[in-house]
Amino acid sequence: MITLSQRCETAAWQASLNFALERSEKAKWILLSCNFPLRVGSSASALGGILMNQIIDVIEKEQQKADANTFKVGDSVRVHTRVVEGDKERIQIFSGVVIGRKGRGLNETFTVRRISYGEGVERVFPLHSPRIAKIEVEQEGRVRRARLNYLRTRKGKEATAVRE
Repeated sequence: MITLSQRCETAAWQASLNFALERSEKAKWILLSCNFPLRVGSSASALGGILMNQIIDVIEKEQQKADANTFKVGDSVRVHTRVVEGDKERIQIFSGVVIGRKGRGLNETFTVRRISYGEGVERVFPLHSPRIAKIEVEQEGRVRRARLNYLRTRKGKEATAVRE
């Protein structure tokens, strides 16, 4: 049997555990509370994988925004993004219809589409990005799909029409 401290002597494990310990107090607590022995073979790597997944989940939860789930697909939103130009920082607003959300956790993104000077413009935003100052819901839409790709083929006012 190999204990956790013996397993951590490998370079890759040592580097990843040091990174986790530097980032989070909760990750340190998880590591210190795990005194179970690891067996050599596939079960050892599975237990080590579970341990690393717990540490990653703790670090991700610290970086997630709390007010991220306030809008749905079909809503008209205004996304306030921070733009850095030189040494100045300003807020730029991108407004449009949310046509899709994908991913989970820190990797979740959403796509906003608007018509600008007769041309369709889409922009994909990471949901938990520090570059996003806030997301305002202008108007709630009532849709029956998870992704509104059919709006891409529509012209004129139909392209932004979603049931209220």
